[in-house]
Amino acid sequence: MRNSMAPKNDEWTIIKLLEWSTPYFKSHDIDSARATAEILLAHALNLSRIDLYLRYDQPLLRDELANFKTLIKRRILKEPVAYILGRREFWSMDFSVSQDVLIPRPETECLVERALAVLTNETNCSHRRILELGTGSGAVVISLLSKVRSCFGIGTDISFRAIQVARKNAHFHGLDNKVQFLCADWIQPFKTHGASFDIIVSNPPYIKTENIHKLQPEIHQYEPLQALDGGKDGLKWLREIIAKAHLLLLPGGTLLLEIGHDQRQALERIVRTYTYYEPPVFHKDYGGYDRVLSIKRKK
Repeated sequence: MRNSMAPKNDEWTIIKLLEWSTPYFKSHDIDSARATAEILLAHALNLSRIDLYLRYDQPLLRDELANFKTLIKRRILKEPVAYILGRREFWSMDFSVSQDVLIPRPETECLVERALAVLTNETNCSHRRILELGTGSGAVVISLLSKVRSCFGIGTDISFRAIQVARKNAHFHGLDNKVQFLCADWIQPFKTHGASFDIIVSNPPYIKTENIHKLQPEIHQYEPLQALDGGKDGLKWLREIIAKAHLLLLPGGTLLLEIGHDQRQALERIVRTYTYYEPPVFHKDYGGYDRVLSIKRKK
């Protein structure tokens, strides 16, 4: 904080900090400036956002003020709020996140919705097996298991640090005995196991390599690039998963993939080259974009 703008330390109250930091964030092109100020200040003080207004005239201690100042500096450098806090809400659940995993996004909840629809539409969803490829924080498979506890899940990720985050989240939500996480490259561990999964879900990298640097700095400067980079055409990993998923899916099983909003036509062509799948079905997200590809293995 610039000294010319700041009152003495003993004059910094909660409301004064919010009134100062909101325009400061705006001047640095930070989206949702007021909400960001509230979230970071609440985090620094270990309070809820509502408590900020119940205690609006409370002065900050020197250490609290220094902590808030550090958080402001991190956000000004475009570090995502989720990484600063070390957590992100997804599917009304709290998940730990770090720069080793993608930050779970609202559109990925569409993937969870479609998977739940598949699982609950079956006449008997007991003891069904779920595989998530590229699990990251584990948010998708953990969200599914929190709703359908009769199922068992496995999540794979090539990053061991991501696997550590996912295991932490499973433990936090009391699902240690319902999910297993493996450090592996896509389906590598299961090649010799044969078909054994009722449903496979994945939010693989699907951004074209040349477009990654065009993304918001919060994304391309902080989030793991290997979880974003879908190769030259953005379809590299989608293509690979589609080509191999039938080896792991039971007859009638379903593959669900999060996709880019402009990838429908290319993916239709890819899927139709394989005779062991039924015709692909696409589901839109809340913005009206094609977001989830659903493919059933023929019985």
